[in-house]
Amino acid sequence: MTASHRAFMRARSVIAGGVNSPVRAFKGVGGEPIFMQRGEGAYLFDVDGRRYIDYVGAWGPLVLGHADPDVTRAVADAAARGLAFGTPTEAETELALEVRALMPGLEKLRFVSSGTEATMTALRLARAVTGRDKVIKFEGGYHGHPDSLLVKAGSGALTLGVPTSPGVPAALAAHTLVARFNDPDSVGALFDRHGHEIAAVIVEPVAGNMNCVPPVAGFHEHLRALCDQYGALLIFDEVMTGFRVAPGGAQALLGIRPDLTTLGKIIGGGLPVGAVGGPAALMDQLLPDGPVFQAGTNSGNPVAMAAGLATLKKLKAPGFYETLSQRATDLTTGLSQAAARHGLAYATNAVGGMFGLFFAEGPVRYYEDVMGADVDRFRSFFHGLLGLGVYLAPSAYEAGFVSAAHTQADIKATVAAAEQVFSRLAGP
Repeated sequence: MTASHRAFMRARSVIAGGVNSPVRAFKGVGGEPIFMQRGEGAYLFDVDGRRYIDYVGAWGPLVLGHADPDVTRAVADAAARGLAFGTPTEAETELALEVRALMPGLEKLRFVSSGTEATMTALRLARAVTGRDKVIKFEGGYHGHPDSLLVKAGSGALTLGVPTSPGVPAALAAHTLVARFNDPDSVGALFDRHGHEIAAVIVEPVAGNMNCVPPVAGFHEHLRALCDQYGALLIFDEVMTGFRVAPGGAQALLGIRPDLTTLGKIIGGGLPVGAVGGPAALMDQLLPDGPVFQAGTNSGNPVAMAAGLATLKKLKAPGFYETLSQRATDLTTGLSQAAARHGLAYATNAVGGMFGLFFAEGPVRYYEDVMGADVDRFRSFFHGLLGLGVYLAPSAYEAGFVSAAHTQADIKATVAAAEQVFSRLAGP
């Protein structure tokens, strides 16, 4: 019996499902979750002492790798001054200024403690300023777990085969309209029918919760034009893509300015944090300057602010994103070439430091392309790599991430391990 198995059995006795987020439970790939003990650079070490090359990176925020010395030093210094105050601190202002410098469209921000809080706040704000109730989201898009967004959701909901959740009132779900990602006509049809009832369109600019699916040319330009035409707000959920795919997030990469942006993950350096930001005229509608309620006792936590500030400052190093993108491209290219040598149907996507892997004929551009991929073969691939010391997300519907700590040697070792697994999958 492994130490990881014992840890899971013990956790199940006191934690619902034995995990505190469902995708960690390995339900999408079978088996039991691996309990980790520590991280260092590009590596995770489990409670049994095994080392893994990590391509999850705490689901995105660890763009510098695990236990970056500058970030951990900033956290230790901040913790020594106090873990929480429940008062304003200058660290909040400093981090907000840093974010705004990288994303000029975010004239003002409000920090919260999670991406879910950020999207919930963005939707409430959009509904308040437009006086409308309906929201458009996309199949496979995941924006945390506000009730009205758990409709055809991605991430853990897809992994567990539950795209909608019990406990969501039908009256709330009725306000959510679902379109097809990368299909502008499907969005246009919803606006034709409900245009002046729609408060906002919320979208992951690069889908990451039905695996990594980049936008097709012109898709976001079309969303921007429709929102302008009908007076709806365009919300970019950059909880995953923010400072992952480019210095200014996906909006800078795409040249599109949304009305509101939600952030998380990286701006806390791996600690619990989120934010919503946009033009001052919109953000000033939040209490205390405006009537729209939002509050959080631990929002702007000084330790999380310190971690985020230390992280964002390092992302401005010359060539940082070029190197990060090249690592992701080298990985996906190497994997595709290895799969082709064994005659396997295999497709990849990569944007900045994000990537996606699919056992399918490419290209993968739409929700149905993702859902048509061979999930059983992915499960075998996942466990094969796990046994060889490579840790992917335990789901066929989650993006992967490289970090600045991944070296060319790590990429080559991963491709070599995948070559072994592909050989077994292809058979004699």
